[in-house]
Amino acid sequence: MTARERFLTALNNEKPDRLPCQVHSWMSYYLNSYLGGIDQYAAYERFGMDMVIYQSPKYNYSDRTLANWRTSRKTLTDDGKGNSTWITTTETPRGRLTSRSESNPFTTWDTEHLIKSEADFELWREFVPLPESVDWKPVVDAKNRIGECGIVRSGFFDFGQGSPWQSLCILMGTQQTIMAAMDTPDWVHFALKSMLEKKLAVIERAGKCELDLIETGGGAASSTVISPKLFKEFCLPYDRQQHRALHAFGGRVVYHLCGGLMPMLGLVVENEADGLETMTPVSMGGDCILSQATQRVGDKLFFIGGFDQNAGFEKGTPDVVRKLVFECHAACPDGGYICCASDHFFFGDPRNIQAFVDAAKECVY
Repeated sequence: MTARERFLTALNNEKPDRLPCQVHSWMSYYLNSYLGGIDQYAAYERFGMDMVIYQSPKYNYSDRTLANWRTSRKTLTDDGKGNSTWITTTETPRGRLTSRSESNPFTTWDTEHLIKSEADFELWREFVPLPESVDWKPVVDAKNRIGECGIVRSGFFDFGQGSPWQSLCILMGTQQTIMAAMDTPDWVHFALKSMLEKKLAVIERAGKCELDLIETGGGAASSTVISPKLFKEFCLPYDRQQHRALHAFGGRVVYHLCGGLMPMLGLVVENEADGLETMTPVSMGGDCILSQATQRVGDKLFFIGGFDQNAGFEKGTPDVVRKLVFECHAACPDGGYICCASDHFFFGDPRNIQAFVDAAKECVY
């Protein structure tokens, strides 16, 4: 099989010739600190790893919609070493929204969320820009560049993460959103419906999907964050509508839960996703027992993830990595599985990544 055939077979929940593997995107810190600043294409080539390229389409906005959503950023602190703070101000015809953020060399996070009240959400709902059209050329170019060497995946237009609940948690804050779901559930449903309607409009404008895989969901729906009861009420109905729309335009969907997922397995089947990631093991703070997930829903969902990159890439040795890869393979004997780091990683001897790739090539079906 070619690399592309291997991945697509797994994404069809079928058995390829051998175990496909990938990383959960290459972090700039790792590329710069350990691989000499090469890009994701060169990183895959260096290790002889089949390619899973992360590339989004281009979203085109009209001047009219952008005029109603004028965003500016003011740097508050910057030490020149990747640590900075800033405030973002958004001016709309009816009022102002603000947020504050921080970064370090690894990531960024919000310290003041954009939506702090129902009135803020009304401003957001009325004026947040939606693209007039979607240009698939960056995705098509990436697919043409790698040919049979792999696939191209991404999220699709959203407001934080891949689905309404998770995006609302990013806009409002996770704790605030959960409290609102308890105190004002009707308003939360209104907000989620509003967000979904906007995304459905963009999906329709995009036409035929050129991505091999679209990521939806997000960590805020994990069972380490919310209960199955909340998931069923505030995630499931909106996820299902989104997935049906993506399927209608040729999209294949992987639902992203990082953290706890075992209590949500049946609910992910119900939301009509095609697959599930990141299958985070207990050793990393998740709850996934990959063999049990396979027994319960492996005939209905493909899986991506399951590899403990802390024990393997960051703290391990080639022998440890090899053992972990073989354990993942044994947990999914019928295919429908891509062995992947269960989250982003920032440290680790490149020899451990090479061992990861080499071990996967030995895991034949």
